[in-house]
Amino acid sequence: MSGRGAAVRFAAVGVCNTAIDAALFFLLHDHLGITLANLVSSTAGMVFSFVVNGLFTFRADRLTLRHAALFVATTGAVMWVAQPLLIHGWLWLLEQGPEVAAAGLGAADVRIAGAKLAAIACCLVLNFLAYRFVVWPVEHREQPVAR
Repeated sequence: MSGRGAAVRFAAVGVCNTAIDAALFFLLHDHLGITLANLVSSTAGMVFSFVVNGLFTFRADRLTLRHAALFVATTGAVMWVAQPLLIHGWLWLLEQGPEVAAAGLGAADVRIAGAKLAAIACCLVLNFLAYRFVVWPVEHREQPVAR
C-alpha cells in the first residue's frame, strides 16, 4: 500500500468523519444540549473513523479490541495532550510577529484562530502516523514479494 494512497483515503475519511460529527451535533444540540450533543456526535464520528480507517484506509483484515484500545489511546493523546501544547506553541510563535487583525476580530482572536488551525494541521499528521505505525502497523499492509 502506498503512503500516498493511505493519506488520500485518510483525508477522505476525515472529511466524512467531520461531516458526521457536525451534522449530528447540529441535529441534536437543541434536544440534548450542547454537551450531550457533542458527546454523541463526536463519539459517532470517532466510531466511524475507527471502523473506516481500520478497514479502508489501513486495510486491516479485521478490527480487534487491541486496535480499538490503541486507537482511543493515540487519538486521545493527540487531541487532548498534543493539540493543546501545539496551540500554545503556535500562539507563542504568532505573538512574536506583527499585530494582525481581520474584519470584526481583534489581533488576539486572529492569533488564536491561527494557532488552532495550525495545531489541527499538525494533529492530522500525528494521527495519520499514529494510526499507520501504532494502531495498524506493518503487519496489516501489503508486503513486497520476496525473491
